[in-house]
Amino acid sequence: MEKLRKGIRSRLNREKFNGLISAVSKVMVGVLAVVGLQQCATPEERLPILGQREVVGTDTLYHTIAPFSFVDQDSAIITNSTFQDQIYVADFFFTSCRTICPIMKREMLRVYEATAEMPDVKILSHTIDPEFDTVALLHDFAERLGVTSNRWHFVTGAKDSIYKIAQTSYFATAMEDKSEPDGFIHSGAFLLIDKRQRIRGKYDGTKPEEVNRLIVDIKRLRRENEQ
Repeated sequence: MEKLRKGIRSRLNREKFNGLISAVSKVMVGVLAVVGLQQCATPEERLPILGQREVVGTDTLYHTIAPFSFVDQDSAIITNSTFQDQIYVADFFFTSCRTICPIMKREMLRVYEATAEMPDVKILSHTIDPEFDTVALLHDFAERLGVTSNRWHFVTGAKDSIYKIAQTSYFATAMEDKSEPDGFIHSGAFLLIDKRQRIRGKYDGTKPEEVNRLIVDIKRLRRENEQ
């Protein structure tokens, strides 16, 4: 009888030991899997910084948006400081445009809606026909789109200043051309500007797939700022 008891205890002890080994093995497999995933994970690739750059000593100076001062649809003065610590998307249009502008504004509305819960993301649309696009007309235009000036600024100003900043700061086309159907020529580009006033992306605002990429890149840029 005593041998029987010892045999039973021995078998129970072996079963407990084997169970313990099995449990420890499962835990170790889980730990190794997590470690493996962490080692395999790579940091998200940063968006490029567009434009010329200059190396001064150990520092790299990147192209940035030049100082500007325009007036928006609510008669507010809009400057670079308006976008301090903000990401924004810039474009160039005019309200009487019958070619690409309606498509651009439809696509920019998608950006506006996609960033509704992103308080650090704004939109800046410059008219290239300031003589016609008055503050009152821009206000009406914004109202018809259903947008608010605290998130989307439609700005006007001196024609030469708008054309210069388009071409030299944003690398976008904006000029008068009487041979064009509406008397102006401009690119349909959407420009993504970071919190340091650097261009981080250029997208065709007439193509939904390009605007989809812009929306993704806005989210990437926000994550980059959080790192």
